[in-house]
Amino acid sequence: MKSQNQENFVNQLSIDCVIFGYSQNRLKVLVPKMVFKGDFWSLPSGFVKQEEGIDQAAQRILEERTGIGDIFLEQYRVFGDVPRTNREALEKLIAMNPDIFEQLQDGNFLEWLTQRFIAIGYYALVDINKVTPKLTEIDQSIDWYEITDLPQMVMDHEQHIHKALEALRLNLDSKLLGFNLLPEEFTMKDLQLLYEAVYDRPFRRNNFQKKMLDLDVLERMGKKLTGAANKAPYLYRFLTKK
Repeated sequence: MKSQNQENFVNQLSIDCVIFGYSQNRLKVLVPKMVFKGDFWSLPSGFVKQEEGIDQAAQRILEERTGIGDIFLEQYRVFGDVPRTNREALEKLIAMNPDIFEQLQDGNFLEWLTQRFIAIGYYALVDINKVTPKLTEIDQSIDWYEITDLPQMVMDHEQHIHKALEALRLNLDSKLLGFNLLPEEFTMKDLQLLYEAVYDRPFRRNNFQKKMLDLDVLERMGKKLTGAANKAPYLYRFLTKK
């Protein structure tokens, strides 16, 4: 692993990204496992270069991890508690990987990492079928995990995921975030299953359909080809992407 020059980055500021995907009626999060000995899972994260804005940094990190550039991305929270540092996680990592100093060539970068860091949290919505997860040099693997079955995350990263989920739930109606998780055309049942995955609870079919139609954000298309014309459901698509 190459040592990085911390002078290239904005001091004590990081970007932590929660990347949501949706597959098989389950809401999922893209989580890398670090290459070191031990079980270290973290969010896709990175630092802000001196010459770039925070939104640019988040877009860069997301594109590096997903292989796609057209991603819905929104800042949802800043994590800046006084005791927020990497020290405990790094001490555990170093204890299990004593050669890490040699890998980094010097201890200065590790010392920089153990300082207090303010993290800007972004969440992203992607089409899982379009994503080719990318490994970085510190990743052993990178996989999709169901929101209800996450591995044990380092630092406060599990809290980041739960706060991002809260933000997603608040915005699902008003910002039509579903269009990033569903295909361009979908049935009302498809939409209901997405909502149930996000909110982790069932919805009554008639009430849900009325609610969505009352939002006036859906355009009804033709019927889905199922071979049973009378029972075939209608297809819908979002009118706009707010």
